Amino acid sequence: MNLKSILSILLCILATLSAMGDNMIERIDPPYWWTGMENDTLQLMVSGPGISSARVSVDYPGVELLRDVDDVTPDYKILYLRVSPQTRPGDMKLRFTSGDQTETVDYQLKARQKPGAAHTGFDAGDVLYLLMPDRFAEGKPAVSDPYSTLEYKAHPDRNNPNARHGGNIAGIREHLDYIKDLGVTAIWVCPVLENDMPGGSYHGYATTDYYRIDPRFGTNEEWAELIAEAGKRDIKVVMDMIFNHSGSAHRWLENMPMADWYNHPEGDVMTNFRLTTVHDPYVSDYDKDATVNGWFVPSMPDLNQRNPHLMKYLTQNSIWWVESSGISGIRMDTYPYADMDGMASWARDVMREYPNFNIVGECWYGNEAGSAFWQDGSRVNDKRTELPTVMDFKLVIDGHKMFDEPTTPWTGLNNLYDHLSNDFLYDDPQRILTFLDNHDTDRFLLSEPDSLDVWKQAVTFLLTSRGIPQIYYGTELLMSGSKEGSDGFVRRDMPGGFEGDTVNAFCREGRTALQNEAWDYLSSVLNWRKGAANEVIAKGKLKHFMPINCAYVYERRLGDKQVVVIINGTDEEMDLDMTRYAEILPDGIRMHRSLGGEDIEIGETLRLAPRETLLLQNF
Repeated sequence: MNLKSILSILLCILATLSAMGDNMIERIDPPYWWTGMENDTLQLMVSGPGISSARVSVDYPGVELLRDVDDVTPDYKILYLRVSPQTRPGDMKLRFTSGDQTETVDYQLKARQKPGAAHTGFDAGDVLYLLMPDRFAEGKPAVSDPYSTLEYKAHPDRNNPNARHGGNIAGIREHLDYIKDLGVTAIWVCPVLENDMPGGSYHGYATTDYYRIDPRFGTNEEWAELIAEAGKRDIKVVMDMIFNHSGSAHRWLENMPMADWYNHPEGDVMTNFRLTTVHDPYVSDYDKDATVNGWFVPSMPDLNQRNPHLMKYLTQNSIWWVESSGISGIRMDTYPYADMDGMASWARDVMREYPNFNIVGECWYGNEAGSAFWQDGSRVNDKRTELPTVMDFKLVIDGHKMFDEPTTPWTGLNNLYDHLSNDFLYDDPQRILTFLDNHDTDRFLLSEPDSLDVWKQAVTFLLTSRGIPQIYYGTELLMSGSKEGSDGFVRRDMPGGFEGDTVNAFCREGRTALQNEAWDYLSSVLNWRKGAANEVIAKGKLKHFMPINCAYVYERRLGDKQVVVIINGTDEEMDLDMTRYAEILPDGIRMHRSLGGEDIEIGETLRLAPRETLLLQNF
């Protein structure tokens, strides 16, 4: 070893000893925990200059130090503790000793507010309302200047579609009554964790702290208060999480806890966005590595879910947010880009702790087989993914072919029929998240329509067919747009959500006549769905008929309760021959119009207006 190398090592040792200073501990993740958890093993990640060399002891009845991981980098220590089921809540003393220096930390073990089984997730009885906090509404923040607390002080610029616009958690809370009146039962909130990234990362998909709500959105306490206030209105909250990657400004990338914490830490491999490599029987190692190990974009480095200590950290993080804030579900971003086995262990552990919870994974495929591959119990995957719910991107991708195009014996609504006919691939079609658009796609309406006939057909199908429906904020206002040029064009601000807005679409007076017609129709179907029809839609069997006569007819049935939807897929008036449908609508039966109006007696034919949608029930 040459003199230069020796001097370099000595300088590193001196720097480490000097950095120890008065405080050895900078942070501990998670910041606190609970007694009485289903899994009695607790991982603590301790951060501090040179902390890895410190000796640790624990002094608390019912808590045992199981392991002090020895292959971490100098500024981290990963501990595993056993918290026995009989352990009482209180402050557990952790003692760290390095040389002549000792530091004792009181680590809080809390009492659980309710058992894990009491945490109820979302299901097919719910309708999710997806909103992006930065673009929904700005309320009065708890911190007078939240931008001053972050390194990257990107202030709102509403003229820039790719900048922060200033929406926050307080803005969502102030409009909970609007959401309740609309008739949805759950809110899916795009990521709210800290994104201390250059440029502001308004969308939230570049996490820089997994235990902190971004101060520009609010505080951890405000997040919990939002969920509590939503709960008072019978509205659940689904939290968006991202475990495939972090933001490039996360402290981990500059100073990794372990050498394999990230995949390709030099940032020399980007993903190819080709999810077929995960199940391609002929895939090359090169292509699969790029898919699952490549960085998502240069600002989103790829986390290595094969590292068991990282996966324990992320799993505990999910459990911590369920336990501390009361969320009713998790939407996991970019699910197939992460390691399948690692994410299966995460899903299994979360669902073990909360057996009535729900998780939906973003599995973006243009075909049914790709999506079905990821749902646990799928017929096309011999591995257990443990993932309860997947997303129906095929409905989004082909939505315009299904609904906009006039129906012939082979086009239009026949594409919708064919799509549902592939549900045999799924273990549970009622656990498919269905949607017409979201924050990553073109709006279903590319421009404001002249008529609502096609739009009504699409939203009626969404809310009455199989699966868990999700609508994107602004759908009720006929918000339109394409991603061409910028994702921000499909993430526009809600009119009236921000100071200085000249139009307030949160109230009836601020909407156009066509917007009020849309709001009223969607609200009517949503609130009808929450009532006596809920169980039929959530649990009933689905039977549908080929639209070879240009009309799509399907039934939801639970016991003797029946909901029937009839859609005219043409721009012409139609006398529909009803003899084909005798098994669900026998001659002479009377059906109620679900949204009001005179009852209908089924005869040999049924006259339908152009693009008419009938929603019928027998109860």
